Amino acid sequence: MKIAIIVNLTKEKAILCTREIIALLKKGGADILMPPECKNYYKNEAVAICETVEQMFEQSDMAVTVGGDGTIIHAAKYAARSGTPLIGVNVGRLGFAANVEVNEIDSLSKLLNGGYTVENRTLLDVEVKKPGGSEHYLAVNDAVVAHGQLSKIVDLHLWLDGQEISKYRADGLLFSTPTGSTAYSLSAGGPILSPQMECILMTPVCPHSLFSRSVLFEGSAELAVTVNIPDQCSCLLTVDGEKNINILEDDRVIIRKSELKLKLLSVKSYNFYTKLNEKLKERELS
Repeated sequence: MKIAIIVNLTKEKAILCTREIIALLKKGGADILMPPECKNYYKNEAVAICETVEQMFEQSDMAVTVGGDGTIIHAAKYAARSGTPLIGVNVGRLGFAANVEVNEIDSLSKLLNGGYTVENRTLLDVEVKKPGGSEHYLAVNDAVVAHGQLSKIVDLHLWLDGQEISKYRADGLLFSTPTGSTAYSLSAGGPILSPQMECILMTPVCPHSLFSRSVLFEGSAELAVTVNIPDQCSCLLTVDGEKNINILEDDRVIIRKSELKLKLLSVKSYNFYTKLNEKLKERELS
C-alpha cells in the first residue's frame, strides 16, 4: 500500500509527529510518499519523494495530513481531483475536519487492515466568468464575494438558476459547503449542518438589514452573484481563504455543487454533534 503524507512544515510539532507516523506505517508494510518540500526534513526515513504534489496523489492509495484544518483543506483539492481518500491528524488548535488527535496516532494502523470508514463530502465548483473567458476553482469550505480591504460596502445581486432572486447591501455573501458550515460561516452567524448533507449554504456577511439571514439551497441549485461597486472601491472572491480573485462589475461568479467528492477517512466511530460540542468548548477556552 502507498500512503502519501502531507505535513505543515511551519509547525515543529507536526514535523516530529510525522516521524512517528512514518515509522508506524512503514512497520505495517506501507510505502510512504511525500511532496518535494519534505526532502530535507525526512531524508533519513527512507521515504519516496515525488516530483510534484499531483504525482504524489495520483500514485497513492490514501493520504494523511499532519497539521490543522488548513493543511487538510489545501491537500483536499488534490485528493478530490485524484480520488484519493484522505485523513487528517490534528496538531493545531481545533481541527474540525481532522479525525485523529496527536495522542491517537496508533489508530492510523487501521488504515493498513481496512479498519476505517469513508465519508463523501460535498465540494463547490466556483466559476468566475469575465468578458475574456472563465476560470473554475474548487472550494472545500467556502467561497466569499466581498468588498476589498478598506472599501465601502457593495450591492450584491443573487441569482438562482438564471433568475435574480434578491439584492443584498452587505460586506459580502458567503457560500459554504456543509463541511464549511463550522468555519467562517459559523462566525458569520450561519447554521451548523451535518457534513454528509448535499446542499449549498448562503450567509450574508454583515448585512445592512436585520431581515437578511442564511438561506439553504438544494444541491442541484446554480447560484450566481453580480456586484455594483462604488467608485474607488474593489470586490474580491476568496476561495477557502487561500485564493483571491478581483471581481469587476462585468464579472459573474457562479457557485454550484462540484461533480467531485472529497473522500474523508475515519479510523474511529464518532458522533459529529458530540465532537462539535467538544471543539466549540475548546474554542471558548483557547
